[in-house]
Amino acid sequence: MSGDVRPEPGLSPERLAFFTDAVFAIAMTLLAVELERPDTEERASAGALARFLVDQRNSYLAFALAFVLLWSVWRRHHQLMDQIRVLSPTFAFWHAPYLLLVAFLPFPTTVIGSAITNPMAQTLFAGTMAGIVFCEVALKEVSADGGLVIGDVPRARRHADASWAVGLWFVLSLCLAWVFSYAYVLWIFAPLSATYGGPLITRLRARRTRSHDERTPPTGS
Repeated sequence: MSGDVRPEPGLSPERLAFFTDAVFAIAMTLLAVELERPDTEERASAGALARFLVDQRNSYLAFALAFVLLWSVWRRHHQLMDQIRVLSPTFAFWHAPYLLLVAFLPFPTTVIGSAITNPMAQTLFAGTMAGIVFCEVALKEVSADGGLVIGDVPRARRHADASWAVGLWFVLSLCLAWVFSYAYVLWIFAPLSATYGGPLITRLRARRTRSHDERTPPTGS
């Protein structure tokens, strides 16, 4: 905030950004803390340790996937907060479920690490990620609709559409998990869903807006 203008109590963009960063940092650290450590017997020889590491390969894959996904979510939130000139109560409210799910993510990550092809485990993880991304969508929509962003509002809406595509991608993987054991592979391609699905949603939104405008008679007619 510039000059002597101060935000309303509880609506400081800087404090909210710092708190959000802290929750993300703790969640990303817990991903590593949850990894199983070898015991004395498994550390007794190179062969035993190698077998332990091979047995834990799914846990390492789950850790890497969750870390990269959380990193990408945090980066998008960082970019959003850099465009926010003022907060609204609704914008602050949506951070509660958003950060709740971010803090929860280490648990489903541990679950899929021990049962990565289990459809319920994949549903738990993909559902949590979808919830995080849909909360991100709400933050972007609220910031655009409420005039909270600095600069190009249509650009902010395009970013929201890209997040819609990512959230729907996780919902798709959640459904496919019950018919395809390796549906988790789709999570690797989540960024592509934003690249190609986001513009598609933007076009559909524009078409719906045009259709609504055509059906709505001009004021005073």
